[in-house]
Amino acid sequence: MAWLKSMPIIKELWRGKEKTQRIEQNLRWREKEQEEKVYKEAQSREIDTTTLPDSQTGNPHHKEDYAHPDQHGHPDQHAHPEHSHHHDLVRCSGIEFDAITLDEHGVTYFIKDDHLWKGYRGSSEFTNQTFHELHGSIDAAFRMHHKVKPEDHDRVFIFKGDHVWSFYNHTLEDGFPKLINSEFPGIPNELDAAVECPSGECKTDSVLFFKGSHVYHYDLLTHSVKEKDWPAVMNCTSAYRWLERYFCFQGTKFQRFHPVTGHVSEGYPKDVRDYFMKCPDRGHGDKTREAHFGRCSGKPFDAFTADDEGKIYAFRGDYFLRLDTKRDGYHYWSITSNWKELHDHINAVFTWDHKMYFIQGDQVYIYKSDVHYTLVEGYPKPVEEELGVKGPVDAAFLCGNSHLVHIIQGKRMFDVDMSESPRKVVKEWPLPFDHVDAAMCGAEGIQVFIGDIYYEYKSPMLLATSRMQPFPHNTSKELLGCDN
Repeated sequence: MAWLKSMPIIKELWRGKEKTQRIEQNLRWREKEQEEKVYKEAQSREIDTTTLPDSQTGNPHHKEDYAHPDQHGHPDQHAHPEHSHHHDLVRCSGIEFDAITLDEHGVTYFIKDDHLWKGYRGSSEFTNQTFHELHGSIDAAFRMHHKVKPEDHDRVFIFKGDHVWSFYNHTLEDGFPKLINSEFPGIPNELDAAVECPSGECKTDSVLFFKGSHVYHYDLLTHSVKEKDWPAVMNCTSAYRWLERYFCFQGTKFQRFHPVTGHVSEGYPKDVRDYFMKCPDRGHGDKTREAHFGRCSGKPFDAFTADDEGKIYAFRGDYFLRLDTKRDGYHYWSITSNWKELHDHINAVFTWDHKMYFIQGDQVYIYKSDVHYTLVEGYPKPVEEELGVKGPVDAAFLCGNSHLVHIIQGKRMFDVDMSESPRKVVKEWPLPFDHVDAAMCGAEGIQVFIGDIYYEYKSPMLLATSRMQPFPHNTSKELLGCDN
């Protein structure tokens, strides 16, 4: 056959055949696109958007109320003019989401009926623009955490009726969809919500499934199921894990709960629009609040630290940020949400022997550095009694496996040996700065923060003895990933 194809006339015939095949393939693609368009139009006519129930909007709204783009985003670039009234649902009007989940890149998806929002601002798109094999509404979704089984880890699992889909990079995994009971034996159909629970937060890598008043704790290693009744956490319309926090959404309200006990934190329920989306003059959408506490405000931080688990914290005022969560995004939380006994801004913090030491004025608080921080009995105590230095202080840090904590006060740095009892200053150093806002020691060495600038040093000795000031780094841009 090879010699035949080399003949000029045969070459032309072969090219003509290939061209015909390409034309036929393009026609098939166009037919498929037309079928999908007809399907979407038929689907949109099946959904009655004349009014939405009070549980979703607070008050009934005529469908034209949703015909404008989200106030914090831009008009949807993929809008379908023939039914854009349904395509541009506005989150801030009060929507009860069917599912909320992160994807493998850390993008949060909010899903309602056949619509999907990406992130905390912007307008919606059709769900099947991202997950092409999905049509109509869904029941639940979560991002799998299962490092023992890499082929499932970071996959987005989506549930509808008695089936489950698994996606990675928006591509459906081979063999899916599957029956829920074949992939998760013992888990019922028609779920209300689902959320992952990694080992360390739960006993083993697990998934929590919600249906009515029942919670099904599914162990990914043993495939065993424990059914629980949590009166405070029931009838979740969606569930979501973010930065080691667990949330049950009930209409436009949400609760934070413990994934093992079901205990609901004080101060809940709260309104979704104050925390999980950018709404004008509400919660985290408040520009005045964002200007001061926001990650990219350029304001100085009070303290930084990294704990034994590699979690990096930045503290400012009554709030803190996690800096090791770049994939899943940044968020500032109230300090009392993690360390409930701390009711004001802190001066310094450092980690030693699996404990976090918070210095606030002339007092020191010590917390066990586990997932759910617990104040050590007998604290707070005076800083001088615990560390041999009179408070208040400006900054404190401890490097690696060293037992020396370096405490900065004005233009002086004091080394305190944590392995001694009672603790006392073993060395005092002059510093090349009049004032320091915060300091931290990590893999890159020591970082000293002054305003929105930080300087790097390889060791405490170089910090104290260097005659040349290092190159200044911009905290907002280089450490926090801000554009401004």
